[in-house]
Amino acid sequence: MAIGVQTDMTTPALARFGSAELKQEFLLPSIMGDKVACLGVSEVGAGSDVSNIMTKAVRKGDEYVINGGKMWTTNGTQADWICLLVNTSDGSPHRNKSLICVPMNLPGVQIARKIEKLGMWSSDTAEVFFDDVHVPCKNIIGQEGMGFTYQMLQFQEERLWAVANILTMMENVIQETIQYTRQRKIFKRPVLHHQSVHFRLAELQTEVELLRALLHSATALYIKGNDVTKLASMAKLKGGRLAREVGDSCLQFWGGMGFTSDCAGQQILQRFQVDVDWWRR
Repeated sequence: MAIGVQTDMTTPALARFGSAELKQEFLLPSIMGDKVACLGVSEVGAGSDVSNIMTKAVRKGDEYVINGGKMWTTNGTQADWICLLVNTSDGSPHRNKSLICVPMNLPGVQIARKIEKLGMWSSDTAEVFFDDVHVPCKNIIGQEGMGFTYQMLQFQEERLWAVANILTMMENVIQETIQYTRQRKIFKRPVLHHQSVHFRLAELQTEVELLRALLHSATALYIKGNDVTKLASMAKLKGGRLAREVGDSCLQFWGGMGFTSDCAGQQILQRFQVDVDWWRR
């Protein structure tokens, strides 16, 4: 998640629409790994409903003055800068937003807390507040008022990446379960040799391959410059549901051992405790 935010959630809009100066200051060091980026979109009252965000940036001379707060901010406790979606006018909710590159060390930027999650412990998640934060107007990505559109484009890459990220994990869980059920015996025969178990694992593997096909199709279209919002959203929906289904179904075949920490089965559900900050979007 932490790397995915860096590569597919904060930098695509900057790479596509940012000025040469912004790319030099924020994109280049992020690609080189010298700076950590985070994305500021979700808020306490606006997760999936991006158009309802309340954080504002009021223009005063050559600066924007930012006030508000962001929630579920991956990399938030360690980031050097944030790709921040804010309201820059009082117009239509789909035409009044802008993306701004905001250094996290500016006066008024406060990391309120690190959010403790059920899973993805290697990825920090923060709540961030902005209290009269002054940012140069040149830090805006692309055109003012186009932030919602830019962010929706970023979500395409984010969703495709997220699906690609869980495919291998699901495959590994299924394969580990197959190996274990070959060894574990119930009623004097391996668990895998019971048709209900064998059929269920085959069905899960089939679902994973179908999701992979959807991902490859959407990615190929996206690379050619097509809008894949619908396909990417479908992949996100299926990926989230299938991850929970694979984790829960496979865990059942490990029996009590799946609930202990001395075997691989204990890791199954942890792998699919999905990070709230992404799936809420």
